[in-house]
Amino acid sequence: MPHFFTSPRTVQQGLLKAGFLTGQRLAATVFLAGKMQKPLLVEGPAGVGKTYLARALARALHAPLYRLQCYPGLDESKALYEWNYQKQLLYLQTTGQRDWQSLQEHLYGEEFLLPRPVLQAFLSPEPAVLLVDEIDKSDEELESFLLEALGEYQVSIPEYGPVRARHIPLVLLTSNNRRELSDALKRRCLHLYIDYPPAEQEQAIIRLHLPDIPENLLAQCVNFIQTLRKSALRKPPGLAESIDWARALLLLGARGLKKPVCLQTLGILLKYEEDVRQILGRMEEMLPREEQEAAPGHPAAGADPPLSPEEEQILARFNF
Repeated sequence: MPHFFTSPRTVQQGLLKAGFLTGQRLAATVFLAGKMQKPLLVEGPAGVGKTYLARALARALHAPLYRLQCYPGLDESKALYEWNYQKQLLYLQTTGQRDWQSLQEHLYGEEFLLPRPVLQAFLSPEPAVLLVDEIDKSDEELESFLLEALGEYQVSIPEYGPVRARHIPLVLLTSNNRRELSDALKRRCLHLYIDYPPAEQEQAIIRLHLPDIPENLLAQCVNFIQTLRKSALRKPPGLAESIDWARALLLLGARGLKKPVCLQTLGILLKYEEDVRQILGRMEEMLPREEQEAAPGHPAAGADPPLSPEEEQILARFNF
């Protein structure tokens, strides 16, 4: 796909416009994957932006994105194609043909074929991005199928015949390292590992999505999140949670990280109650010691509506 990207620099520029901030190593690997027509295996912990990378590439290239979500038991037929049995039955009921050979030629034609993500990417009239998401959740049999399909960019449908890709897609396979992938699969792919970003890069990523966020609030948010990730959590917050949390703090009119607003929004960062309870016991030590005011010009949230004395007593009693 020589017309996809012309250099690693154009990869960086295209991804930046699509909301994905990347370094030179990642950009060079993506560029080479397209030039060499090889799948790109992207590994790393959950929430670092592996799936978002595929979406950003599709936006940067103005290309269709086909996503195969892997899970245990996913087989070749669900990844590749199915036949429209209802339409085939209707055809059998309405046709007057008696010759089985003629019927078979029509029953297994393209009109009755339901392509799934891999075949959709192969049949796309324009170069596409194919995302095989969380391949480590699938069985080893699916790996064998993908090795054959992505090795020659051709698949064989018994009733239909061989199908070769009209355009070689840009293929990304993601893995959260739930299980070890086969050496054969790794040999046929370019490899990329994405980890949680350092504080400075995470600030730049959040600012890319929330350009109006005050600097002091941004720094406090990232410091808090980086501390969370160093804790023994069942699920550390990913980049998506970081952006969502910063957006929530802005919506609440927060001018700095204080305990009340953190308690209200902790569920955005942590998805398991055991993690929440662990952090609640450490909340005071994780918050900034000196509260700073938001940057000038940043509007605070509107005033809350007045409450009746009875309502004030109820809220005070239950500490809402």
